[in-house]
Amino acid sequence: MKFLQITTMLSATIACALMAGLFAGFAYAVMPGLGRSSDRTLVEAMQNINKAILNPAFLVPFIGAIPLLALAVFLAWQGHGRPALPWLIAGLVLYLAAFAITAAFNVPLNDRLATATTDFAAARSAFEKTWVTWNIVRALVHTAAFICLLWSLVVYGSQRVDDGQPVALQAGHARSVVVSGG
Repeated sequence: MKFLQITTMLSATIACALMAGLFAGFAYAVMPGLGRSSDRTLVEAMQNINKAILNPAFLVPFIGAIPLLALAVFLAWQGHGRPALPWLIAGLVLYLAAFAITAAFNVPLNDRLATATTDFAAARSAFEKTWVTWNIVRALVHTAAFICLLWSLVVYGSQRVDDGQPVALQAGHARSVVVSGG
């Protein structure tokens, strides 16, 4: 079970990191670059990006992080890594919030932009500012989830030693050996 717990926690953390990085990259590079482009270029580029991104390299970590996080929470709840549980729950809640932001704001804007074939200025005006704002929000929320998951790994790791015993028990045992041996 310990192997499953750490594997699940690591996989969820990596998936979350990939999403945080993707959305942050859009925030600090892609959208500012497209913002310097013509209306037609921005609209066509975003239409093509939105088609291209629907692939396993995106969908597996984006959607897969949710069951991985849920499993990590469940395993921690069952006693494998219980000290990490609050951080895992926080990571799951934040990830779900970022996922909801994407579903409620970014995807509908993408869907509306997909239908633009003329009047690129109007399509851009209805899309860009709102999409960029919500992308920054979801990038920050994904980053916060990633930080929580990283910390859960630190907490989980600090509670383990090579033989799997909690560090506190090892320290107490070592202290009693030194006292009685001296």
